[in-house]
Amino acid sequence: MTRATRRFVLACMTALTLAGCAAKAPVGPDGQPLERLAIVTASGEHAFWVEIADEELERQRGLMFRPPLADDRGMLFQWPGEPASEKSFWMRNTPSSLDILYIDPQGRIVSIASHATPFSETPIPSNGAANGVLELRAGMADQIGAKPGDRVLHHYFKP
Repeated sequence: MTRATRRFVLACMTALTLAGCAAKAPVGPDGQPLERLAIVTASGEHAFWVEIADEELERQRGLMFRPPLADDRGMLFQWPGEPASEKSFWMRNTPSSLDILYIDPQGRIVSIASHATPFSETPIPSNGAANGVLELRAGMADQIGAKPGDRVLHHYFKP
C-alpha cells in the first residue's frame, strides 16, 4: 500500500467515524435513543426528537413527574397493532403544561389541545379517531403554526 493510499484510507475511516458520531440520536431519561419526528405546517418542516411510549406502562406514565420539555423534544404515544380510535389524555402528576396533538394512522393531525393544565385530571378528548399522540412543550404547536390536517412525519405513520 502506498503512502498516499494509506492516507486516503485513514481519511475515509476518520470521516466515517465522525459521521457515525454525528448521526447518533440523543438519548432520553431512560437511556433509550430518541427518534426523529417532523411536523409539516404552512411555515415548513419542524423537527423534534421524541421518546416513544408504545407499551402500556410507558403510556400510563408518560411525562408524569418530569421537568419541562426542551423546545426540540417530545413524547410520541403509539398503539401498535390497534386500530385508530377516540383517545383521551389527562395531565395527572404532570407538572408542566403541554400541547397534545392527536394524530391519525396516516400522520394527519386530528386535533390539538394547547396549553393543557398541569396536574389536571380532566379528560382531554381527541375528537376523532387517532392512533398516535404527540406531547410537546406548551405553546410549541402555535409557535410552528400546527393545525388539524397538518402532517406528522415518522415511520410509525403510513401516509
